[in-house]
Amino acid sequence: EVRKTVREYLAGAETMRPQELAYGILREPPAPGYGHQVLVGRVFELLVRHVRRHDAGRVVVSPVDVVLDRTAALVVQPDVVFVSRERLGICDRRIWGAPDLVVEVLSSSRRRHDRTVKVDWFKKYGVRECWLVDPVSREVDVRDLTQAEGASRVFVHGQVVRSAVLLRLRLRVESVFR
Repeated sequence: EVRKTVREYLAGAETMRPQELAYGILREPPAPGYGHQVLVGRVFELLVRHVRRHDAGRVVVSPVDVVLDRTAALVVQPDVVFVSRERLGICDRRIWGAPDLVVEVLSSSRRRHDRTVKVDWFKKYGVRECWLVDPVSREVDVRDLTQAEGASRVFVHGQVVRSAVLLRLRLRVESVFR
């Protein structure tokens, strides 16, 4: 178990491998599978199209370091990240603080971790909304992290995903899993 500070973590060699610094402990899960990455790319493409049309901010795809807590050494790499135009100042080579919206495509090995631990981190550090995209059940669970209980709305085939962060977004669930 290797303990690192954010400075030591960021000074490491640039890599495309997924990494996470969880309160000083470096975690390097295996690279995601093909189907996972196809879904990540699809969500990214759909969000970019909407965000560009409305000049709403920027969408980036993993791996990108999101430094949630510099002092406590917490750095995550959500699958897709949206930062609103008004808050782009938190972005340079990294994202320093909470993005407005994060998307995690659930994978079999990290499913529980992403649904519980990561969502708790996102809520604690001020991410406004988290989407959990489930390739098995083919549903999109949208968590409003500004609500006390992190209100969850699950969208399934035939429904339109609605976002409290991207208010004009109308995203058909089947377009995500096409």
